[in-house]
Amino acid sequence: MIEKKKFSLKVLTSKTHKLHKDGTRRGGVEDLVVATNPKSSFAEAVKSIKTNVTFSSVEKELKTILVTSPESGDGKSFLVANLATAFAQDGKRVLIVDGDMRKGRQHEIFGIPNDKMAGYSNYILRYKSTEDMGMMAFIKPEIYVKPTQVPGVYLLPAGPTPPNPLELISSENNKKLLESFREQYDIVIIDCPPALGLSDALVMSKYADVNIVTISNAKTKIDQLEDVKKNFEKVNSKIAGVVINKAKVGGGYYSSYYADAYYSKIK
Repeated sequence: MIEKKKFSLKVLTSKTHKLHKDGTRRGGVEDLVVATNPKSSFAEAVKSIKTNVTFSSVEKELKTILVTSPESGDGKSFLVANLATAFAQDGKRVLIVDGDMRKGRQHEIFGIPNDKMAGYSNYILRYKSTEDMGMMAFIKPEIYVKPTQVPGVYLLPAGPTPPNPLELISSENNKKLLESFREQYDIVIIDCPPALGLSDALVMSKYADVNIVTISNAKTKIDQLEDVKKNFEKVNSKIAGVVINKAKVGGGYYSSYYADAYYSKIK
């Protein structure tokens, strides 16, 4: 049974996208719904998300969007890939940064190798700004950032898992790298690890203009969402909206983005 409960976060749209009968996604091109079926109701819903996210950053220019979830398997990577596609279809140059160095899957969605000699983790380690390098050769971005099959969308895969991902993303190199991405791309979307049990998303939130949380209707409890909200508040960051994924409607599983102050509590 699903019970509506008042909650102090925004909602953006209630359009839905039907998944497989078992409530799962197969990965690969099947996840790129906005690209393969741009006239679908789901594609229109994602575009609505894009519009509302844009207006949620009225106080400053929207450049960087962070997407996380309470736990793994909540659908955040699926949202990131389709939201990036929606921005690109508006003529934006979009970079997806797979910041989940433990279980990144953006390379699987776009069919791009996760090169163990490259990726986000290696880029941070080796990155130096032109000022730092002086007359030395600047690291070529194309070694790390790859174009995807979606025009206008570029991907920086996660790369190999470092011994301490949190230490890496907290480094000055990462700060400079993300600042350079803001200059090179119209929109940067960071696919972060789950926000409960890991601090990566909280550390990365200081580089984002907007934070979005994806939850699973099938397993996320309202208390978990409240804990995520409190964790973001502790680092002076706000959540712009919540994605409710895998909602079971009429015998099928759906993915929805809600934008009012009401959220579902699974009993």
